[in-house]
Amino acid sequence: MTDSQALAAAPATPGSLGTNPVAAAPAGARTAADVVTPEVVAQLIRGVAGSGRTAHHTPFTGARLAELPESTPEDVAHAFDRARAVQPGWAATPVRRRAAVLLRFHDLLLERQAEVLDLIQLETGKARLHAHEEVQSVAVAARHYGRRAPAYLRAKSHLGVMPLLTKVTELRHPRGVIGQIAPWNYPLEVSIGDALPAFVAGNAVVMKPDTETALTVLWARDLLIEAGLPAEVFQVVIGEGPVIGPEVVLHADYVSFTGSTRTGREVARGAADRLVGVSLELGGKNAMLVLADADLEKAAAGAVRSCFSSAGQLCVSIERLYVHESVADAFVERFAARTKAMRLGGSLAYGADMGSLAGDRQLDSVVRHVDEAVAKGATVVAGGVARPDIGPYFYEPTILDGVVPPMAVRTEETFGPVVSLYRFGDEDEAIDLANDTPYGLNASIWTKDAARGHALATRLRTGTVNINEGYAAAYGSVGSPMGGMKDSGLGRRHGSEGILKYTESQTVARQRLVQMAPGFGMDDERHAAFMNRGLRAMKALRLR
Repeated sequence: MTDSQALAAAPATPGSLGTNPVAAAPAGARTAADVVTPEVVAQLIRGVAGSGRTAHHTPFTGARLAELPESTPEDVAHAFDRARAVQPGWAATPVRRRAAVLLRFHDLLLERQAEVLDLIQLETGKARLHAHEEVQSVAVAARHYGRRAPAYLRAKSHLGVMPLLTKVTELRHPRGVIGQIAPWNYPLEVSIGDALPAFVAGNAVVMKPDTETALTVLWARDLLIEAGLPAEVFQVVIGEGPVIGPEVVLHADYVSFTGSTRTGREVARGAADRLVGVSLELGGKNAMLVLADADLEKAAAGAVRSCFSSAGQLCVSIERLYVHESVADAFVERFAARTKAMRLGGSLAYGADMGSLAGDRQLDSVVRHVDEAVAKGATVVAGGVARPDIGPYFYEPTILDGVVPPMAVRTEETFGPVVSLYRFGDEDEAIDLANDTPYGLNASIWTKDAARGHALATRLRTGTVNINEGYAAAYGSVGSPMGGMKDSGLGRRHGSEGILKYTESQTVARQRLVQMAPGFGMDDERHAAFMNRGLRAMKALRLR
């Protein structure tokens, strides 16, 4: 048993726990047994490519939820074969009919959200409001691509090399079968949210979800089929990442991966060996800047959301908090009070402000970072202890002050409910500190001066920057690209890039009357002179 496991298993003792209250479960609240029945599991695993068996647990208690099929490399190959067999027919379906599937899925998701909220909570341990963020995100993505896909994918005309004589059309073709490797932390949003534009672009998808969150993906697959998606177009394989992940990369025409930077490099190498495209959303050590003129009440409330949503197990959550020295004490007082008042709980109902960590690995990371920082001189402003009285992987939302090198929490991604506080004297210093990381996923700026906030945002080396918000404003604006710079990844989800990455572009150029060679009795020299005059004329006429 590891130190973290021993801590989680230890009985609560007076004075050993923090001030965070426990959210009471409502009378008659649903339990795992009510939600994950044998009948539900049997329905969801239909069609899953798997000849073995694997266990599946809930972080709330550590107990087994279900037994699922486990795929072998041969099962993965067969899943790609089935997807390839039906993909051309799906691609031949008019784009508006494909888009209509997404719009029907949008409506079904909102109508039946209670079912998937239960599954998300049971599989991830997160609070219900944070589970609902996933429903919101997927509904917005379904609506956006359901409405905008025909425009994103339509044939586009471009000016040809010889205006009026060269007709150029840009076409978009689906890549074929997309291999998607999805993480555990946002099992609906980061799996289905990324698959929707691939489907509407005319691709099939073979998805490998994390085993511990596979039921959410399988539920959504059933709902997409109910909305009109051909069943074979969406294949699911389940198994250990090191075994099944490389097989997905081996067979895919394009790879979509969300996860750690270390694994992302391996995925990229595998895709590069086969010369197939890849998009990667990887790690982050995201910074929030509170400027001297910020509204401190709003900034403190925003910091709670930004740091502790889904127990900090969110790629775009804030782990570094830089506060101007003139307002630091006042801000910290407000932030700490709100953090200590957060209600922890694991009920399948609204009411808790934060849920559980996902398991041993995440708890180990949190405990290691906090304990090492405290041992080396950091101060715990709030939290800093596990809550085994609630569940095996609960840990209080934690604020650390006095974090300095070489504390691991300063530079390593914690991926848990831990944030470090730092003070700065001027905004140039704040920008330098925020950019002092190999990551570049998300950032947040709090100020009453919109122009100043925008100017500072352009200097941050992150894929998204939120002004007076933590992450939701940029992430939820699905018409705009979202992704990382530096070690935080390659490519983007959302917007035009989020769908066009799943397509191959093709240029078709038709030449009329005049050929691209000497003609009309001209020799080479006269032809070259004629072309020179044409080039100068096109520049003078401002033609592209």
